[in-house]
Amino acid sequence: MRYFVMVAEELNFTRAARRLDIAQPVLSRQIHDLESEIGVQLFDRNSSRVFLTDAGSRFLSEARVVLQHAVQAVEAARQVQAGAAGTSRVAIGKGLGDVVSRIINGYLRLFPTVEIDVKDVASGFQSEAFENRKIDVGFMRPPFSNPQLTSILLFEERFSVVLRKASPLAKRARIRLKDLAQENLLMIDKNISPGFNDKVLELLRNAGITPKITPTETMPYDEAGAILVESGKGIYLAVGEGPYYPSFADQLVALPLDEPSAVMPVHIVWRKNEQARTTLDFVRYAQSMFAETGDLGRMRRKPGGRLRNPIPSRRSKR
Repeated sequence: MRYFVMVAEELNFTRAARRLDIAQPVLSRQIHDLESEIGVQLFDRNSSRVFLTDAGSRFLSEARVVLQHAVQAVEAARQVQAGAAGTSRVAIGKGLGDVVSRIINGYLRLFPTVEIDVKDVASGFQSEAFENRKIDVGFMRPPFSNPQLTSILLFEERFSVVLRKASPLAKRARIRLKDLAQENLLMIDKNISPGFNDKVLELLRNAGITPKITPTETMPYDEAGAILVESGKGIYLAVGEGPYYPSFADQLVALPLDEPSAVMPVHIVWRKNEQARTTLDFVRYAQSMFAETGDLGRMRRKPGGRLRNPIPSRRSKR
Protein backbone atom coordinates (compact mmCIF):
# COMPACT_ATOMS: atom_id res chain seq x y z
CA MET A 1 0.00 0.00 0.00
CA ARG A 2 2.90 2.33 0.74
CA TYR A 3 4.35 1.52 -2.67
CA PHE A 4 0.99 2.27 -4.28
CA VAL A 5 0.81 5.71 -2.63
CA MET A 6 4.31 6.55 -3.83
CA VAL A 7 3.50 5.63 -7.44
CA ALA A 8 0.21 7.53 -7.22
CA GLU A 9 2.03 10.65 -6.04
CA GLU A 10 4.78 10.44 -8.68
CA LEU A 11 2.73 8.91 -11.52
CA ASN A 12 6.07 7.55 -12.62
CA PHE A 13 7.46 4.13 -11.69
CA THR A 14 11.08 5.14 -12.13
CA ARG A 15 10.89 8.13 -9.80
CA ALA A 16 8.77 6.22 -7.29
CA ALA A 17 11.27 3.35 -7.22
CA ARG A 18 14.09 5.82 -6.69
CA ARG A 19 12.29 7.41 -3.72
CA LEU A 20 11.58 3.99 -2.26
CA ASP A 21 15.16 2.87 -2.87
CA ILE A 22 14.09 -0.32 -4.62
CA ALA A 23 14.45 -1.65 -8.17
CA GLN A 24 11.74 -0.62 -10.63
CA PRO A 25 10.82 -4.23 -11.56
CA VAL A 26 10.24 -5.00 -7.88
CA LEU A 27 7.94 -1.99 -7.60
CA SER A 28 6.02 -2.93 -10.74
CA ARG A 29 5.53 -6.47 -9.43
CA GLN A 30 4.27 -5.18 -6.08
CA ILE A 31 1.67 -2.95 -7.75
CA HIS A 32 0.60 -5.80 -10.02
CA ASP A 33 0.20 -8.09 -6.99
CA LEU A 34 -1.87 -5.44 -5.19
CA GLU A 35 -4.22 -5.01 -8.14
CA SER A 36 -4.57 -8.79 -8.42
CA GLU A 37 -5.28 -9.17 -4.73
CA ILE A 38 -8.06 -6.59 -4.59
CA GLY A 39 -9.36 -7.34 -8.10
CA VAL A 40 -9.29 -3.70 -9.21
CA GLN A 41 -7.14 -1.87 -11.76
CA LEU A 42 -5.58 1.10 -10.00
CA PHE A 43 -3.45 2.54 -12.80
CA ASP A 44 -3.77 3.05 -16.55
CA ARG A 45 -0.41 2.82 -18.26
CA ASN A 46 0.81 3.67 -21.73
CA SER A 47 4.29 3.91 -23.19
CA SER A 48 4.96 7.33 -21.73
CA ARG A 49 2.56 8.03 -18.84
CA VAL A 50 0.85 6.54 -15.81
CA PHE A 51 -2.66 7.57 -14.74
CA LEU A 52 -4.81 6.77 -11.72
CA THR A 53 -8.13 5.13 -12.54
CA ASP A 54 -11.26 6.40 -10.77
CA ALA A 55 -10.98 3.37 -8.49
CA GLY A 56 -7.31 4.18 -7.93
CA SER A 57 -8.13 7.77 -6.92
CA ARG A 58 -10.62 6.58 -4.32
CA PHE A 59 -8.22 3.91 -3.12
CA LEU A 60 -5.50 6.54 -2.73
CA SER A 61 -7.49 8.64 -0.26
CA GLU A 62 -8.36 5.57 1.84
CA ALA A 63 -4.82 4.20 1.63
CA ARG A 64 -3.40 7.42 3.07
CA VAL A 65 -5.78 7.13 6.04
CA VAL A 66 -4.78 3.51 6.61
CA LEU A 67 -1.07 4.33 6.48
CA GLN A 68 -1.54 7.20 8.92
CA HIS A 69 -3.34 4.87 11.31
CA ALA A 70 -0.51 2.38 10.91
CA VAL A 71 2.01 5.05 11.90
CA GLN A 72 -0.12 5.96 14.92
CA ALA A 73 -0.40 2.29 15.88
CA VAL A 74 3.37 1.86 15.77
CA GLU A 75 3.90 4.99 17.84
CA ALA A 76 1.27 3.89 20.37
CA ALA A 77 2.95 0.51 20.74
CA ARG A 78 6.34 2.17 21.23
CA GLN A 79 4.94 4.52 23.87
CA VAL A 80 3.42 1.61 25.78
CA GLN A 81 6.71 -0.27 25.58
CA ALA A 82 8.50 2.81 26.91
CA GLY A 83 5.91 3.31 29.64
CA ALA A 84 4.77 6.69 28.32
CA ALA A 85 1.28 5.42 27.54
CA GLY A 86 -0.97 2.47 28.16
CA THR A 87 -3.53 1.42 30.75
CA SER A 88 -3.09 0.02 34.24
CA ARG A 89 -6.11 -1.52 35.95
CA VAL A 90 -5.91 -0.85 39.69
CA ALA A 91 -7.98 -2.62 42.34
CA ILE A 92 -8.70 -1.00 45.70
CA GLY A 93 -9.55 -3.01 48.80
CA LYS A 94 -12.18 -1.72 51.19
CA GLY A 95 -11.29 1.48 53.01
CA LEU A 96 -8.14 2.22 51.00
CA GLY A 97 -9.54 4.76 48.55
CA ASP A 98 -8.20 7.88 50.27
CA VAL A 99 -4.57 6.76 50.14
CA VAL A 100 -4.78 5.19 46.68
CA SER A 101 -6.31 8.37 45.25
CA ARG A 102 -3.20 10.33 46.36
CA ILE A 103 -0.99 7.83 44.58
CA ILE A 104 -3.03 7.85 41.37
CA ASN A 105 -3.30 11.63 41.23
CA GLY A 106 0.44 12.09 41.76
CA TYR A 107 1.29 9.44 39.18
CA LEU A 108 -0.98 10.98 36.54
CA ARG A 109 0.64 14.38 37.03
CA LEU A 110 3.92 12.79 35.96
CA PHE A 111 2.48 10.52 33.24
CA PRO A 112 -0.66 12.25 31.88
CA THR A 113 -0.87 10.01 28.80
CA VAL A 114 -1.26 6.84 30.89
CA GLU A 115 -4.79 5.61 31.62
CA ILE A 116 -5.65 4.33 35.11
CA ASP A 117 -8.76 2.15 35.36
CA VAL A 118 -9.79 1.98 39.02
CA LYS A 119 -11.97 -0.82 40.40
CA ASP A 120 -13.36 -1.57 43.87
CA VAL A 121 -12.28 -5.16 44.52
CA ALA A 122 -12.26 -6.55 48.06
CA SER A 123 -8.98 -8.12 49.19
CA GLY A 124 -10.44 -11.62 49.19
CA PHE A 125 -11.40 -11.35 45.51
CA GLN A 126 -8.28 -9.72 44.08
CA SER A 127 -6.39 -12.98 43.49
CA GLU A 128 -9.18 -14.22 41.22
CA ALA A 129 -9.27 -10.86 39.45
CA PHE A 130 -5.53 -11.18 38.73
CA GLU A 131 -6.00 -14.70 37.38
CA ASN A 132 -8.79 -13.53 35.08
CA ARG A 133 -6.59 -10.64 33.82
CA LYS A 134 -9.11 -8.09 35.09
CA ILE A 135 -6.58 -6.12 37.15
CA ASP A 136 -2.85 -5.35 36.97
CA VAL A 137 -2.20 -3.83 40.41
CA GLY A 138 -3.96 -4.38 43.72
CA PHE A 139 -3.97 -2.52 47.02
CA MET A 140 -5.03 -5.13 49.53
CA ARG A 141 -4.58 -6.74 52.91
CA PRO A 142 -2.92 -10.16 53.26
CA PRO A 143 -2.85 -13.13 53.18
CA PHE A 144 -1.58 -13.85 49.67
CA SER A 145 -1.97 -17.44 48.50
CA ASN A 146 -1.43 -17.01 44.75
CA PRO A 147 2.16 -18.00 43.82
CA GLN A 148 1.90 -15.97 40.59
CA LEU A 149 1.71 -12.70 42.57
CA THR A 150 4.29 -10.65 44.42
CA SER A 151 3.78 -7.84 46.91
CA ILE A 152 5.47 -5.21 49.03
CA LEU A 153 4.27 -3.76 52.31
CA LEU A 154 3.28 -0.10 51.91
CA PHE A 155 2.01 0.79 55.38
CA GLU A 156 0.14 -0.44 58.45
CA GLU A 157 -3.16 0.93 59.70
CA ARG A 158 -4.55 1.09 63.21
CA PHE A 159 -7.93 -0.32 64.14
CA SER A 160 -10.90 1.81 65.09
CA VAL A 161 -14.27 1.03 66.60
CA VAL A 162 -17.22 2.38 64.58
CA LEU A 163 -20.35 3.00 66.65
CA ARG A 164 -23.32 5.31 67.03
CA LYS A 165 -22.75 8.68 68.66
CA ALA A 166 -25.67 7.79 70.90
CA SER A 167 -23.74 4.84 72.35
CA PRO A 168 -22.34 5.27 75.90
CA LEU A 169 -18.96 4.18 74.54
CA ALA A 170 -18.90 7.17 72.16
CA LYS A 171 -18.00 9.46 75.06
CA ARG A 172 -14.61 7.82 75.49
CA ALA A 173 -11.38 8.96 73.85
CA ARG A 174 -10.19 5.41 73.23
CA ILE A 175 -11.67 1.95 73.52
CA ARG A 176 -10.19 -1.30 74.78
CA LEU A 177 -11.30 -4.67 73.49
CA LYS A 178 -12.64 -5.63 76.91
CA ASP A 179 -15.11 -2.73 76.58
CA LEU A 180 -16.75 -4.57 73.67
CA ALA A 181 -17.54 -7.80 75.51
CA GLN A 182 -21.26 -7.04 75.64
CA GLU A 183 -21.52 -5.48 72.18
CA ASN A 184 -22.87 -7.04 68.99
CA LEU A 185 -19.89 -7.11 66.61
CA LEU A 186 -20.65 -6.88 62.91
CA MET A 187 -18.08 -9.07 61.15
CA ILE A 188 -17.23 -8.94 57.45
CA ASP A 189 -17.53 -12.28 55.64
CA LYS A 190 -14.19 -14.12 55.57
CA ASN A 191 -14.35 -14.65 51.80
CA ILE A 192 -14.46 -10.88 51.27
CA SER A 193 -11.53 -9.96 53.50
CA PRO A 194 -9.91 -13.09 54.97
CA GLY A 195 -6.91 -11.33 56.49
CA PHE A 196 -9.01 -8.74 58.27
CA ASN A 197 -11.46 -11.39 59.50
CA ASP A 198 -8.64 -13.53 60.91
CA LYS A 199 -7.01 -10.52 62.58
CA VAL A 200 -10.21 -9.52 64.37
CA LEU A 201 -10.72 -13.05 65.68
CA GLU A 202 -7.10 -13.13 66.84
CA LEU A 203 -7.53 -9.86 68.73
CA LEU A 204 -10.69 -11.11 70.44
CA ARG A 205 -9.08 -14.42 71.32
CA ASN A 206 -6.00 -12.76 72.82
CA ALA A 207 -8.22 -10.40 74.81
CA GLY A 208 -10.17 -13.36 76.18
CA ILE A 209 -13.59 -12.02 75.15
CA THR A 210 -16.35 -13.59 73.08
CA PRO A 211 -18.82 -10.89 72.01
CA LYS A 212 -21.84 -11.77 69.93
CA ILE A 213 -20.81 -11.77 66.27
CA THR A 214 -23.18 -11.08 63.38
CA PRO A 215 -21.78 -11.97 59.93
CA THR A 216 -22.26 -9.36 57.21
CA GLU A 217 -21.18 -8.81 53.61
CA THR A 218 -20.62 -5.11 54.06
CA MET A 219 -18.42 -2.73 56.04
CA PRO A 220 -19.01 0.73 57.53
CA TYR A 221 -17.21 2.25 54.51
CA ASP A 222 -20.30 1.17 52.55
CA GLU A 223 -23.65 2.87 52.93
CA ALA A 224 -25.34 -0.40 53.90
CA GLY A 225 -22.79 -1.04 56.66
CA ALA A 226 -23.18 2.47 58.06
CA ILE A 227 -26.95 1.98 58.15
CA LEU A 228 -26.51 -1.19 60.23
CA VAL A 229 -24.51 0.74 62.84
CA GLU A 230 -26.79 3.79 62.80
CA SER A 231 -29.88 1.61 63.26
CA GLY A 232 -28.40 -0.06 66.34
CA LYS A 233 -27.68 -3.47 64.82
CA GLY A 234 -24.12 -3.50 66.11
CA ILE A 235 -20.63 -2.01 65.91
CA TYR A 236 -17.66 -2.60 63.63
CA LEU A 237 -13.97 -2.98 64.07
CA ALA A 238 -12.45 -1.24 61.06
CA VAL A 239 -9.20 0.22 59.73
CA GLY A 240 -8.51 3.35 57.76
CA GLU A 241 -9.13 7.07 58.02
CA GLY A 242 -12.75 7.93 58.84
CA PRO A 243 -13.85 4.31 58.29
CA TYR A 244 -17.53 4.94 57.71
CA TYR A 245 -19.69 6.21 54.89
CA PRO A 246 -19.38 10.05 54.71
CA SER A 247 -23.12 10.68 54.75
CA PHE A 248 -23.27 9.32 58.29
CA ALA A 249 -20.67 11.65 59.81
CA ASP A 250 -23.33 13.20 62.06
CA GLN A 251 -24.57 9.85 63.35
CA LEU A 252 -21.43 7.73 63.67
CA VAL A 253 -18.02 8.03 65.27
CA ALA A 254 -14.78 6.06 64.88
CA LEU A 255 -12.72 5.80 68.07
CA PRO A 256 -9.17 4.42 68.24
CA LEU A 257 -8.82 0.86 69.48
CA ASP A 258 -6.26 1.00 72.27
CA GLU A 259 -4.51 -2.32 71.66
CA PRO A 260 -0.80 -2.46 70.68
CA SER A 261 -1.28 -5.36 68.28
CA ALA A 262 -4.37 -3.89 66.59
CA VAL A 263 -2.67 -3.06 63.29
CA MET A 264 -3.33 -4.30 59.76
CA PRO A 265 -0.75 -4.30 56.94
CA VAL A 266 -1.58 -3.01 53.46
CA HIS A 267 0.37 -4.25 50.44
CA ILE A 268 0.64 -3.33 46.80
CA VAL A 269 0.40 -6.48 44.67
CA TRP A 270 1.26 -7.28 41.05
CA ARG A 271 2.14 -10.27 38.87
CA LYS A 272 5.61 -11.77 39.24
CA ASN A 273 6.07 -11.96 35.46
CA GLU A 274 4.67 -8.50 34.75
CA GLN A 275 6.25 -6.92 31.66
CA ALA A 276 4.10 -3.81 31.11
CA ARG A 277 6.20 -0.72 31.78
CA THR A 278 3.19 1.35 32.84
CA THR A 279 2.26 -1.15 35.54
CA LEU A 280 5.81 -1.54 36.83
CA ASP A 281 6.31 2.25 36.90
CA PHE A 282 3.05 2.65 38.83
CA VAL A 283 4.21 0.11 41.42
CA ARG A 284 7.56 1.89 41.75
CA TYR A 285 5.83 5.23 42.14
CA ALA A 286 3.57 3.93 44.92
CA GLN A 287 6.55 2.49 46.79
CA SER A 288 8.55 5.69 46.37
CA MET A 289 5.75 7.89 47.68
CA PHE A 290 5.71 6.05 50.99
CA ALA A 291 9.49 5.91 51.13
CA GLU A 292 9.61 9.69 50.63
CA THR A 293 6.90 10.74 53.06
CA GLY A 294 7.57 8.10 55.71
CA ASP A 295 4.20 9.09 57.15
CA LEU A 296 0.79 7.68 56.27
CA GLY A 297 -0.88 10.57 58.10
CA ARG A 298 0.84 13.09 55.85
CA MET A 299 -0.32 11.15 52.81
CA ARG A 300 -3.89 11.59 54.00
CA ARG A 301 -3.80 15.09 55.43
CA LYS A 302 -2.35 16.78 52.36
CA PRO A 303 -4.63 15.85 49.47
CA GLY A 304 -3.37 18.72 47.36
CA GLY A 305 0.28 18.35 48.24
CA ARG A 306 2.79 17.49 45.55
CA LEU A 307 5.78 15.27 45.95
CA ARG A 308 8.84 15.52 43.80
CA ASN A 309 9.17 12.96 41.01
CA PRO A 310 10.14 9.77 42.87
CA ILE A 311 10.92 7.87 39.66
CA PRO A 312 14.24 8.96 38.12
CA SER A 313 13.54 7.51 34.72
CA ARG A 314 14.16 8.04 31.05
CA ARG A 315 10.91 10.03 30.79
CA SER A 316 11.31 12.45 33.66
CA LYS A 317 12.70 15.11 31.31
CA ARG A 318 9.52 15.31 29.24
